[in-house]
Amino acid sequence: MAKLTKRHKEALSKFEKEKLYSLEEAVELVKKISYAKFDASVDLNVRLGVDPRKANQLVRGSVTLPHGTGKDKKVLVLCTPDKEEEAKAAGADFVGLDEYVQKIKDGWTDVDVVITMPSVMPKVGALGRILGPRGLMPNPKTGTVTMEVGKAVEAAKAGKIDFKVDKYGIVHSAIGKLNFSNEKIIDNANELLTTIIKLKPSAAKGTYVISTTISSTMSPGVKVDIKSVHA
Repeated sequence: MAKLTKRHKEALSKFEKEKLYSLEEAVELVKKISYAKFDASVDLNVRLGVDPRKANQLVRGSVTLPHGTGKDKKVLVLCTPDKEEEAKAAGADFVGLDEYVQKIKDGWTDVDVVITMPSVMPKVGALGRILGPRGLMPNPKTGTVTMEVGKAVEAAKAGKIDFKVDKYGIVHSAIGKLNFSNEKIIDNANELLTTIIKLKPSAAKGTYVISTTISSTMSPGVKVDIKSVHA
């Protein structure tokens, strides 16, 4: 087991690790116990009562956070030439097709979002082994396979995030930066949590949201009372 640092021990002494706090209290606490010397990310972890191995219990979706994530996302658009100007005008960082498909096959994945069109999915599909594990594979359900590439780029730049339950039944996502106001972090957390709640699979039985924890890059996690979320 990793040895706790003096700062981590001090942070743990400022709250009750097993207590459920309201979202407002939890955000306030995370700011008090964060000791990073850089502008850390604020993260939300939601453990769900689903079996991700079953297709009818897979929770995935996208949501536009009201105040963005605080990170400037690098967007790649894989499209036909007639859509390139639309993508560039919307603010895409990289636009093209064959040259980027080859770059990705060669190991390049220095982007945060990949957007493409239905007509070029056969080419993009071949990149699944590389893009899939990194959470970059375009998907119609998250709006990243679309003919409206310009709108998709604008949404990604504005704070749209994709999320998917992992093999342990946990959804993990950044919801802002530590320098955000409490209100902005709360708004973003509410937006993500209410979206996840609405996506409860009908096949999932028992408690759906088992636990919710909020933390910063270098802070302990604070448990959130899901009842305090404004659904």
